[in-house]
Formats: sequence, C-alpha cells, structure tokens
Amino acid sequence: MKLPLYLHSLICVLLGLTLTDCGVPGLPRPPSLDLPQPVSDLRAVRKGDTVFLAWTVPSETTDGVKIRKLGFTRICRKPDARSRDCTNSAGTVGPPQPAEEAHGKSSATEKVTASYTEQVPKALLGNDPAAELFYAVSVLNQNGRSAGLSNEVAVPAIVALPPPTDFRAVVTAAGILLSWDGFSQTADTQEMRHLYRVYRRELGTNVDTVVGQVAFMRNDTYSLADHSFEWEKTYDYRATVVQVIHVDAKPEQQFEGDDSAPLRLFAHDIFPPAVPSGLQAVSSGPGQQPFMDLIWTPDTDADLAGYNIYRREAGTSEQKINSELIRTPAFRDSNVLPGHTYFYSVSAVDVRGNESARSAEASEPLQ
Repeated sequence: MKLPLYLHSLICVLLGLTLTDCGVPGLPRPPSLDLPQPVSDLRAVRKGDTVFLAWTVPSETTDGVKIRKLGFTRICRKPDARSRDCTNSAGTVGPPQPAEEAHGKSSATEKVTASYTEQVPKALLGNDPAAELFYAVSVLNQNGRSAGLSNEVAVPAIVALPPPTDFRAVVTAAGILLSWDGFSQTADTQEMRHLYRVYRRELGTNVDTVVGQVAFMRNDTYSLADHSFEWEKTYDYRATVVQVIHVDAKPEQQFEGDDSAPLRLFAHDIFPPAVPSGLQAVSSGPGQQPFMDLIWTPDTDADLAGYNIYRREAGTSEQKINSELIRTPAFRDSNVLPGHTYFYSVSAVDVRGNESARSAEASEPLQ
C-alpha cells in the first residue's frame, strides 16, 4: 500500500533523514518578498550648504535573487544617530534606469550608482562644532517596502563661512600671484580652526589642482603664489574657506564653504630670462689663427633656450653674429681680424622667444 505523502515525510523526520534522502521533494519555500538588500556604501560630502550623497544601487534581494524592478529610494535626514527610522524624509530618488538602457548594452556585473543633492535648511545649522546631520537611504521595492536603512553617514551641522569676494590674480615672472582681502571671523579654538584653500583648473578639463592653503590670521590681505602652472594655458582659479573640526576623540573633519567666483587667467609669458653676467673675452695669442673666446656665467632659468652673441667695433652699432641660439655659456668668434678691437655682449632667450637685455660688454685687442 502506498503511504500518503504526509506520512512518508513524518517517517523520514522520525528516522532523522532529510526529505531528499527519502526521495521526497523539499517543502515549498515561501514566496520572496522582493526586498532590496540595504545599501552598505552610502557616502556624503558637504560643500557650503549643499550635501552630496552617493551610493551603489542594490542588484539583489535579501533572498539573493536578482531584483526584477526597484521602486523609489527614500532619503533620510536625522538629527541624531540613535534614530533608526525614516520619519524625516529629505526627499526621494526615482528608480534607476536599467544599465542596458543607459549604456546601450547589458552587463551582469556592471554596478549602477545613484546620487542625491540637498540644500540644507538654514534652521538646521548652528555654531556648535560638535553638531552633525546624519543621513541614510532606504531602497524600496515596487510595492513600497524596504529591508531597512543603509549605513549611516554624517556631515558637520555648523554654519559655513563665505568665500573671499575680491579674489584677484597677477601674472609675474616668478609665477601667478593670487591675493584677497581677509574678513572678520571667529578666532580659532581647540575644536575648530580655519584656512583658505585655492584651486586651479585648466580650461577644458574637469580636474582641480590644489594650489595651496593659508591659515587664518589677522591679516588685512592674504596672498599665495602659484609656481606649478604651465605657461600659455588658460586657468580658472577659485578660493574657499575650509573649516577643520576636531571634537573629543573623533577623527578630524574638514568641510569647505562655497567657492569664490571663478577667476579666469591666461598665463602668457612675456618675461625674458635673467640678463647674463660675468662675460669675459680672451683673444688668441701671437702666431695663432685669430679668434676671440667668450665665456660667461650660466643662466639658471628653467625655460632657457639659449643665448645670442652681439659684437661691435668702436663707432659702430652692435650686430648679432650667431645664426642659431648658443646652447652653452661659451662661444668662439673666428671671424675677426688682427689689430682690431671688438666689443661683445650676450643676451639670454627662453623657449617662447623672450629675449633678455644684453650683458655688460667685454673686449680685448687682437694681436
């Protein structure tokens, strides 16, 4: 007689066997709730009064099944870290566009990222360096259900200081000189200090370079020199105030205020190298084919291309006697005549063709 399925299963359990060992199919699994796995890599950056959030969109459910369709993501802003609900929602983000639609092809391993930007309400900001705003996200399925909040991130909840309004720049031979006027501010404390930070971005790129930073002092005017730029390129410069917070045993936090308006500048080199110095002239000796040897102190400019040699006789104007730039600080003039006296001077030329003034003259009579 064939046993009913439920009796067969009961006997297997009593004998300590699995249902599979008894040749009975496993009990049916409950249907998946299709709950997206909670986000675990939420990141936050504050700039001025704006908070930027970013995270990786879940691709699987809590059951390890590929998600068929996502719903909205709720952005949770909390006044303290103890709250684990999302009663104070700062906004929502719509379902992400499928990767195959966004890029024209599908990829099983391609990660999809999402982001959210919030202007922090002024009422939430104050003057306490220890105050923070906490953020988390909750990803919903298409039925509006969630498996819980993401990891939590925090940003300072202190009022950001404004940037300089009179940021200016001058191109000089030594570099680009940036300057601005200071303003009254709260003095640095053990918990918080301030500094100015200056950025440079080459026109046509999206790469920012930190030129440098200057600590707050009681100066009326601040300045910073940029020596790392390249000539004949156009740059946008901007300045911001950085507030550095160190409260108790927490890691140090930094956040920047808003940037000053971009200051565009073309780094055009119209500055010649230094004038050569130490020029000496030594003529050939008796019985030798006549020549005049010239030596001088090497020019140390980084963009030096070479030197020009100028010669004159008494009562005449000087003429350049080299057809190409002289690469080393030495030159032999063989186009000379015995019994004549020649006066020589040297100039330096950079890679952009800027030529220095001429050096002091040197001469020696030829035998």
